[in-house]
Amino acid sequence: MGTQTSGVAPPLSKRKAVTAITVGNALEFYDFTVYGFMTSIIGRIFFPSLSPYAQLLLAVASFGVGFLARPLGGVVIGAYADRHGRKKAMGLTIGLMALGCAMIAAAPTPAQIGLAAPAIIVLARLIQGFSAGGEVGASTAMLVEYAGRNERAFMASWQVASQGLGVMFGALVSSTVISVLAPADLESWGWRLPFVLGILIAPVGMYIRTRLHETHVDAPTPAASGETGGKIGLLLRHHWKQLIQASLLFLACTVGIYVVAFYMPTYAARELGLPVQVGIWAGVVFGIVNLLVAPLSGLLADWLRRKPVIFWSRVVLLLLVFPCFHWLLAAPSPGRLYVVVGLLSVCLTSQFPALLVMLTEIFPKHVRASGLSTVYSVVVAVFSGFSPFVLTWLVHETADKLAPAWYLVAVTVVSTLVMPWLVDRTGEDLDAQSPKEAPPRVRPAMPVGSFK
Repeated sequence: MGTQTSGVAPPLSKRKAVTAITVGNALEFYDFTVYGFMTSIIGRIFFPSLSPYAQLLLAVASFGVGFLARPLGGVVIGAYADRHGRKKAMGLTIGLMALGCAMIAAAPTPAQIGLAAPAIIVLARLIQGFSAGGEVGASTAMLVEYAGRNERAFMASWQVASQGLGVMFGALVSSTVISVLAPADLESWGWRLPFVLGILIAPVGMYIRTRLHETHVDAPTPAASGETGGKIGLLLRHHWKQLIQASLLFLACTVGIYVVAFYMPTYAARELGLPVQVGIWAGVVFGIVNLLVAPLSGLLADWLRRKPVIFWSRVVLLLLVFPCFHWLLAAPSPGRLYVVVGLLSVCLTSQFPALLVMLTEIFPKHVRASGLSTVYSVVVAVFSGFSPFVLTWLVHETADKLAPAWYLVAVTVVSTLVMPWLVDRTGEDLDAQSPKEAPPRVRPAMPVGSFK
């Protein structure tokens, strides 16, 4: 059984909680994603003897390696968050993320230590992936547990907004470094600067998170003493259907985000012939859209329920994706790239808060962080994180520049088929034994999303 250490968070602490979690998440997401914006440069440095295509493929693969450790991180840190509290888990994740940044920033080159150099990069990405696997579940669970019954999607939307803020920050820093430094300086030492910054900002995130009130810690009962194994056993025995359904539902959004935010810069440079900085600025566009649209879509999901927001966001995405890519390929330009990224980002961001809170709501409190972390990290590891690698290979092998559009459509259709089997618990009591036993939902006249 779980107990709240402080009951429902006092009203005056809600604004502080949202600010602390959002800023902390943004800093941590910067640490994890800035690597994605530097892949072309890292490929030239750490795989110098290969062809440009092979360099890019291996650099993108090393970006994806970070996602292999996400399921383990989701399981271990998610269980830790359910057992010892969300606050301690989030402190652990930001420390591990900073360690990975430090290893990349200080990594010797192949000219200095040979094959051990890319091995250090891979190890650093594995550590960062382990950290990221547990971050989303712990922080989203805390946001939802701070929320009132009719504002859970709005509160969860700040998890999405924080990711956009982190991506935007990473893209701005990467673009600035690439623009300001001469190519020789960039490849000699300048590429390390974004990772050094990631180390320096980690203490800020740690301090911010010490100001949070804990929302849940397991009571020290024999049933809870199983730690990680006990939590995962509970999930697999009693909630395996929810795990499968949630993973399928989450697939379209996470794959789409990694295609638009992290593959499009590579696509712009390699397939459209646009400057590297232009592609990276597409990441800024994605971040701005996330930051602005996520809270609005969270309000909408609290008002209209989760499923309609998710479904219609996907319908619009399916209608737009091929016209967008045809228009972009007809006359590639920075302006067209930014418009396409912006439109697709709106479709993806508008469903993300509803998805996050819906997945949080289907798991009971004592396995909530574990369940969400496991679903998120497994889906991202198996499908999303390697999407840039798969698409780089697919476009090269098929010579079809519409491959990203086909990929997005296929994943979205498959993911949406599971929706009829998922329960929408908008406005229900999450601590009730089952959705059937929960009190009826009270629909507000209009979503307010108050921070009071």
